[in-house]
Amino acid sequence: MTDSTRSDRIRHDSGSRTRSRSLFTLLHDVPTLVTDLVKGEIALLKSEIMATLKAFGLGAGFVVGALVLVFAALGVLLTAIVLLIAIWLPGWLSALIVAVALLIGAAILGWVGYKKIKVGLPVVPEKTLASLQRDLRAIKGVGTIPRTRLDES
Repeated sequence: MTDSTRSDRIRHDSGSRTRSRSLFTLLHDVPTLVTDLVKGEIALLKSEIMATLKAFGLGAGFVVGALVLVFAALGVLLTAIVLLIAIWLPGWLSALIVAVALLIGAAILGWVGYKKIKVGLPVVPEKTLASLQRDLRAIKGVGTIPRTRLDES
């Protein structure tokens, strides 16, 4: 094995050559070694996060591409439906029927979504706020410490 330099000031020997170093020299080297260790761990973390983000970005790009193709296919499918209805009715009327059916479907979905959002309002974390208020009162010494679990209150 060869020598490796981890810092500008400290040269570390591998196991091939052992030197006798004093305790004070070793203690002097500890902050630099810890700093090098932390910097190395941060560099490793950065590289892992970047690899994960690259994979996520690539996957998200493929999903967006798939959605574009689905929208294109949906347009073709709607055109086919219009042409199918146009066998029995004029083309403009069949297109109008399909458009009205789509608008009715969008209105129904929008109404259901509005109702679901309305159920979720207000967006205030009431249980968390109540728990924090109880904790604050307990820290101040006012009131009692609750013995129940949070999910039961």
